[in-house]
Amino acid sequence: MHTVLEALGTIGIVPVITINDEAKAEALAEALMAGGIPCAEVTFRTAQAEAAIRRIRAAVPDILVGAGTILSVAQVDKAISAGAQFIVSPGFNPQVVSHCIERGIPITPGCTTPSDMERAVEFGLEAVKFFPAEASGGLDYIKAVAAPFPMLKFMPTGGIHGGNIARYLAYDQILACGGSWMATADMINRGDFKGITGLCKEALQHALGFSVIHWGINTGDPGEASQAAQRFSTLFGFSYKEGTGSIFAGEALEVMKFRGFGTHGHIAIGTPSLPRAIRYLEQQGVRFNHDSIKRDPKGNMTLIYFQEEIAGFALHLVQKK
Repeated sequence: MHTVLEALGTIGIVPVITINDEAKAEALAEALMAGGIPCAEVTFRTAQAEAAIRRIRAAVPDILVGAGTILSVAQVDKAISAGAQFIVSPGFNPQVVSHCIERGIPITPGCTTPSDMERAVEFGLEAVKFFPAEASGGLDYIKAVAAPFPMLKFMPTGGIHGGNIARYLAYDQILACGGSWMATADMINRGDFKGITGLCKEALQHALGFSVIHWGINTGDPGEASQAAQRFSTLFGFSYKEGTGSIFAGEALEVMKFRGFGTHGHIAIGTPSLPRAIRYLEQQGVRFNHDSIKRDPKGNMTLIYFQEEIAGFALHLVQKK
């Protein structure tokens, strides 16, 4: 996959930006970065889009900037000249798609039908925009049509918000989700960049969807583990489920048959997307034990431990099912 698309997938959220005043572009980019979302799709719905992209690339080079609502070959050239790193179009325009391929810039054209998706595959595209997402059937529709197109990733936009973004991102054929709720045109016009940063942080937490999945308790041997798990089951009516290396008492207590990671045990933190969570936590200074990684039969990462402990407990991320 193109490195720009890989970066978008790791970020997971693409703020869709409408700028009416190019002078606010730099402050907006800094607000997005401060909120933990180093990405923006600047729409060509206003005459200021080209200049805004140019100013963002010059002032905040670490942010990934694309051009959205691209409707013509001429707009593609303007966007590339301004420094756009990816192109997004609302529909599938063969001329626009072909021109982007010729120019070597990734494009995610709008595709909502299997016929659109077949054309995208024919053109060799790796990702498409799904717009308007919720109005077109949402995630259930994407899952229904995605099966014949395992080579395609989707970037749903339209109707995405904090309440549903984690559900979208949990599906492995979702590249990223686009949305404007964290940086609306009104907020940009008012210069409410502090508010934009706050909403970006909130959106990021919704997307990461962290939650405690279970606690692991270390014991010395299988007999001690069985005794502890049976006691939990007897006292609280929890189910008793024995595995190779541990016994679950209910869904949230895992009693280890040996002394595993952590002085006392471990805490499993779930997230809908391990790669995105790892990127975010590494930016917070977290270091991971890459020797601990587990993968499913498809090769997707399902678990990774932190190097640190908290209060004697090791931590590991686990992919939510």
